[in-house]
Amino acid sequence: MPSQGAIVAVLATAGLCSSFMFTLMVPIQSKLPELLDASREDTAWVVTSTLLAAAVITPIAGRLGDMYGKRRVVLALVAVMILGSVIAALSPGIIAIIVGRTLQGAIVGVVPLGISIMRDVLHADRVDAAIAFMSATLGVGGALGLPISALVTERSDWHLLFWMAAGLGIVVLVLVLWIVPVSVLRTAGRFDFVGAAGLAVGLIGILLAISRGNEWGWDSPPVLAFGLGGLGILLLWGWFELRIDEPLLDLRVAARPAVLLTNIASVAMGFALFASNVVYPQMLELPVETGGFGLSLLAASLVVMPSGLVMMALSPLSGRIAQRTGPKLLLLLGALSLIAAYGFTLAFSTEVWHLLVANILIGAGIGFGYASMPMLIMRSVPQSETGASNGLNALFRSLGTSTAAAVIGAVLATSSTEFDGVPVPTSAGFTLSLILGGAAAIIALVVAVFIPTRGGYTDAHPALPAR
Repeated sequence: MPSQGAIVAVLATAGLCSSFMFTLMVPIQSKLPELLDASREDTAWVVTSTLLAAAVITPIAGRLGDMYGKRRVVLALVAVMILGSVIAALSPGIIAIIVGRTLQGAIVGVVPLGISIMRDVLHADRVDAAIAFMSATLGVGGALGLPISALVTERSDWHLLFWMAAGLGIVVLVLVLWIVPVSVLRTAGRFDFVGAAGLAVGLIGILLAISRGNEWGWDSPPVLAFGLGGLGILLLWGWFELRIDEPLLDLRVAARPAVLLTNIASVAMGFALFASNVVYPQMLELPVETGGFGLSLLAASLVVMPSGLVMMALSPLSGRIAQRTGPKLLLLLGALSLIAAYGFTLAFSTEVWHLLVANILIGAGIGFGYASMPMLIMRSVPQSETGASNGLNALFRSLGTSTAAAVIGAVLATSSTEFDGVPVPTSAGFTLSLILGGAAAIIALVVAVFIPTRGGYTDAHPALPAR
C-alpha cells in the first residue's frame, strides 16, 4: 500500500486542480465579449455555468462515492473535467466554451470526496492534519492560479489555459489511479435518482436567481420565477427525502445541531471569503485617479497570493490544534482573523502593504475556518454518510460565495462613477462591501460559539487504528 503521505499529497493535488478552475477565467473575464464576439450577458455564463455545475454535482457526487466507491467517483469527476477542458480548448465559439466550463465544474466534487477518503484510509492520528492540508488547497490553488493565468493571458493564446487544465487533470488522474487505494467502505442501497433531480433543479433555480439578479433585476419575472420556484422545489425535495428509506441525503443527520450550525457558519464564511476576492483585486487594479492603486493584474495577483501561502503554512498548526482542543476552536480563530482583516482594511487602506496585511489575515481566517468545517462534520455523522455530508457542506460554502458575488457586485455597481466612459466603484462602495464582509465573519463567529463540542461520532476513524 502507498505511504499515507503520498495519499495525502495526491488528494491535495486534486484539490489544487479544483480551485484552479475558478481562477482560470479571471484574467480574461472582462475581455470575453471581444474574444468570443458575444454580449457581456452571454459571456457571463462562462463563469456562471461552472458555479452551477459545481454546486449541483458536489452533494450528488458525495452520495455516489458513499455507495459505489469514493476513488471511483473521483476518477470519473477528473475525467469529466479533462473532457470539458479539451472541448473548451478546441472551441472558438461561446456555446462550446460554456459546455466545456460546465464540465470543468465537476472537479469541485473531488475535495469533499478526498476528505472522506482520508477518513477511510488514514491512521486516526493523521486525519485532522491531512484534512487541514486538503482544505488549504482551496485557497492555494486560487492564489497560485491567478498569477499563472495572468501571465499566460498576457503572453500567449488564452486557449492555452484550457490545455493547462487538461494536462493538470491528466496528471491527477494518473496519480489517483496509482496512489490512492480503493475504499472498501460502501453504503448499501439504491441511488435516489428522484432526489438527485429535485436537488439539482432546485439549486439551479436559486443559484441562477442569485448569480444573475444584478443583471436581470432582483424584482424581474425571471429572477422571481427561478428563485421562488427553486425554493419551492427544494421544500418539496426535503419533504420527499424524509419519507423514503434510501434518501440522497439523510436530512435527519443534516439537522443535528453540530452539522446544521457548521453548515450555517459555512455560508457566512464563504460570503466573507468571496467578498475579499471581489473587493481587494479591484482596489489594487483601479486607476490611481479613481482611488485605486493602478496595479496590473499580475502585480495585483502577487499581492493577493500570500493569502493562499498562509493557508498552506498554517495547515500543520490547524491539525495540531484540532487534535488537542477540537476543531471548534479553529472555526472561532478563523472568524476572528477575518473580522480583524476587514477591520484593519476599514482603518488602513492607503498603501499597498495595508492590503497585503489584510490578505494575510484573510488567508489565516480561511485556512483555519475551512479546515475546521469537514472535521466538525465528520465528528458528527456516521462513516456511511461522510461523502454526502461533506458534499452538502461544500454546497453551503458555494451558496455563501454565490451570494457574496451577487451582493458585493450589486453594491459596487450601484455606487459606481464614470471614469473615461467606464463605470468604476467608488470608495463608498468599497467601504460598504468591507462592512458586509466583516458582518458575515461576525455571523460565522456567533454561530460557531453555539456548535456543540461533541457531535456524537468522535471515535469514527475505524479504517485503521491509531498508532
